[in-house]
Formats: sequence, C-alpha cells, structure tokens
Amino acid sequence: MPRKVLLAEPRGFCAGVEMAIKALTWMVRVFEPPIYCYHEIVHNAAVVEAFERAGVVFVDDVGEVPPGRPVMLSAHGSAPEVVAAADERASIMVDAVCPLVTKVHHEVRRMAGEGYDIIYVGHEGHDEAVGAVAEAPEAVTLVDPSVGLGTFSPRDPGRVALLAQTTLGLHEWEGVLAEARDRFPDLWTARRSDLCYATTNRQEAARRLAATCDLVLVVGSPNSSNTQALVRVARLAGAEAHRVDGPDEIEEAWLATAEVVGVTAGASAPDDRVRAVVDRVAPVEGVEVLRVTREDEYFPLPPMLRQLMATLQRLVEGAFAVADQGRRGPVDDDRNWDASSALSLLA
Repeated sequence: MPRKVLLAEPRGFCAGVEMAIKALTWMVRVFEPPIYCYHEIVHNAAVVEAFERAGVVFVDDVGEVPPGRPVMLSAHGSAPEVVAAADERASIMVDAVCPLVTKVHHEVRRMAGEGYDIIYVGHEGHDEAVGAVAEAPEAVTLVDPSVGLGTFSPRDPGRVALLAQTTLGLHEWEGVLAEARDRFPDLWTARRSDLCYATTNRQEAARRLAATCDLVLVVGSPNSSNTQALVRVARLAGAEAHRVDGPDEIEEAWLATAEVVGVTAGASAPDDRVRAVVDRVAPVEGVEVLRVTREDEYFPLPPMLRQLMATLQRLVEGAFAVADQGRRGPVDDDRNWDASSALSLLA
C-alpha cells in the first residue's frame, strides 16, 4: 500500500494551453453553437469532451466547417493554407496557436528563405509537426528522434538548420542535436532551444520523481506528445512509470509494492484529473509537493479574440448611454482567471 505521494510542481497546464482553453471558452460564451475548432484544441480527452458537450465541433478539415460559422485553430499551429482557408470560410477566425510554436514557424520560414536545408525533429503525423513542416515543405526534412538523421543529405552541408517540435523529450532532442553537429560543423540552431519551457520543466520534475519514487504516474491522454515524453523520461531515470488518463486506468498491481508514488501530468492535463489520481492512490501519510521551479509565464488571448471582445463591448455600450471610455473590457482581467475556471464554466 502506498505510504506517500510525491506531487510534481510544476505539472499540468502550461501557458499556451491556458490561453487556448480560455480563448475557446470565450468563443462558446459569445457565439451560439456550433462553434468549430480545427483539430483538438489541446491533446487531452477530458478537455475535448468538455468542449464537445458545450457545442464545439472538432474537425480535421476546414472544408467540413459550414461557411459563416466561427472557427478556432488549435494550439499546435496550422499550415499556412489551413489558416487562409479558415479565414476565408469563417465569419470569425481565431488562431489559438501557442506563441512558442509560432516562433518555430517563423524560424522555418526564415531559414528556408535563406536557402538552408532544415532538419525538423518531430513525430510523424503530430499536429504541431504537420503545421511546421507545411511552412516550407520543399526545404524541410522531418526526422523522427528515435531514428536520427539516417540518409539526410543536404544540398550544401554548410547551410543546414536544426529545428524541433516543442514537446519533445530533452533526451530526444539532444541525441539528434549531437548527431547533426557531428555531421555538419556549421549547423544553425536557434539561440534559445525550440523545446517549450514547460516541457523541460516537467521533464526535470519527472526525473526528480524517478530518483525517489517506486512508481511514477503521468496523467495525460495517449495522443499528448509531451505526456508520453514524461513517461519515457521517468523510465530512463530508472523508475517504473505509466501514463493514465485518470484514476480508472490505474492497475492495482502497480500499487501493491510501491511505497512512494510520484504523480505528475502533461501540459494539457486538467488538475482535477491529477487530484482524482492522487485520491485513487490513497497514500497513508498524505501528499508532499516536489517543486523544481516556479512558472509565471502568461500568454495573452489571441489578438483577433481581443479585438472581437472590444468591438462587442463598444456595440453594447453604444446601445445605452455614452460609453465610459475608461471602462475595462471583458478580457482585461484575463490574468486573474485560469483554464480550470474556464472549464468549470462549461459545466
């Protein structure tokens, strides 16, 4: 029977996920359903199901959206042609792409424009990888981190750039980085790693848990790349580790011989699922927090959504007395609420 749970901090929602969930919640509150979203807003089944119950329809093809309906693009980033098609088809199009993913898209376009052959380290078929590669498909070669560079052969060995999916495991990125630097001494990489700060923070927490715990449980959905990376990190550090979407997926055999259980969560996993997992483990001596750093990053709502909300406010105020020019708009207090609060509104 587990004696104690070590609860990782930070864990769960990152700033990009926070922004995307709150943005889609505003869309649900402003527009009559259905509201459409291109791809899952974030890779978590519980979050997606909550929005579906609230009237959001998730599609994998913008062509499935009836003309004139509001559309949001997911946090993972979309191909340029998808953004253009959504903008043309929708009455309102809001792109909830994470700013860290946008940074990689900019890097792809810039390096392709300068004549570089680009190695993009990522997972085939992942929404983020698909969107990034589409920025310059003629210049980008997708490389799976488990395979390495393989037969990659650039036109000019002196003009090779290396970019990455933001949700990779640090060990995955470092392996390809070392191989690329060995083969291409003039390799270009971004001054600041493409890997998301939240990804690396959660991986460090998973390593710390693995060093202390008999068992590590990682809360998140199977299609979440950063969640799967946490499992791999914990196992590489020597711990037994399993991904669970919630308490029902915990097997009794895992807990039978584990005295100390580490619990963490991927960047798209709601904290109520984490708390439910801790309750299922039922540690005799309670819960202790293992903190590796504090996160205070904040990403504002997408510009189109902020513009929309400001316009709606002016329209409403114009129907009454002269508008108060100093009045705060409905999204001005965005820092003061979080994605968990947004999801509770959907209920």
